[in-house]
Amino acid sequence: MDPNNGSVVDDMLQEMMEITAQNLITIEVDDHYKFIKQLGKGKYGQVTLVIHRQKGTPMALKLLPKTLTKRQNFLYEYCVALSLSSHPNIIGMFGIAFESTEHYGFLYEVALQKDLISIIKPTEGVPEAIAKVCTKQLVSALEFIHSRGLVYRDVKPENVLLFGPNCQRIKLTDFGLTRPKGTLLKLVSGVIPYTAPELSNTQNGEAVPIDFTLDAWAFGVLLFCLLTGFFPWEKTLSSDPFFDDFIVWQETGSEEQLAWHWKKLTSEAMDMLKNLMALNPLNRSPVSKALWYLDYPWRVDNWK
Repeated sequence: MDPNNGSVVDDMLQEMMEITAQNLITIEVDDHYKFIKQLGKGKYGQVTLVIHRQKGTPMALKLLPKTLTKRQNFLYEYCVALSLSSHPNIIGMFGIAFESTEHYGFLYEVALQKDLISIIKPTEGVPEAIAKVCTKQLVSALEFIHSRGLVYRDVKPENVLLFGPNCQRIKLTDFGLTRPKGTLLKLVSGVIPYTAPELSNTQNGEAVPIDFTLDAWAFGVLLFCLLTGFFPWEKTLSSDPFFDDFIVWQETGSEEQLAWHWKKLTSEAMDMLKNLMALNPLNRSPVSKALWYLDYPWRVDNWK
């Protein structure tokens, strides 16, 4: 079985979804779980800290309104997360999925230490040692996802949950955008810093087959944020002057026009990011290439 074969992955997930659908319980959430506080809210759902009324177990509850969520999409996100949850750097699942009158829902372990974005200081980032600890764990998680033939598609600090001080344990969460490698996708929302340029240029409606290189690009952007406290650009379009300067650097090797916050980085760190964020996805290095740079300094001032 080839883990890179998208059709095989689809078949496995389809079977999991069918079994989950057959065993989906119907409950009213308040009968079983006590709401404590909201942990996060997105366009299509919310995550809440709850306590199981009988067992007293704290849990994170993700609720997706039925008015905004297709049943198949809910089953897909839950089954992807469940299939990946054995990895130590991916959120653990309780194996509980249900529907209520108004919502679909599932439960996973709660991160009381918040997320990675909460410790990134604007204009500073995080200490280099913490950036490297995060790098090792994120590479491990992303490689595991890729080994299953899946592209995560949502690498960003908000989706990296903290389980301990100084990022000793971090875990990826939120698999609503994860799809099998080779899936044809169009750019469905606006261009953001994490959007790889090959997707940014599909605004006229054509679809492109997705690849692990999408995650490598977003991982490079995340590392830049950790090391500098800035996004490298707002949009991966040539109309963004910061991204346009990056294109010049990639194509000519000239660093003269790069924005000043790149000057915080050592030549090794810049080489790492240049490889992870190669403009041509065929030339982009896998996420594991970042491990090669761990023994080199990443920041010129070596702030610790």
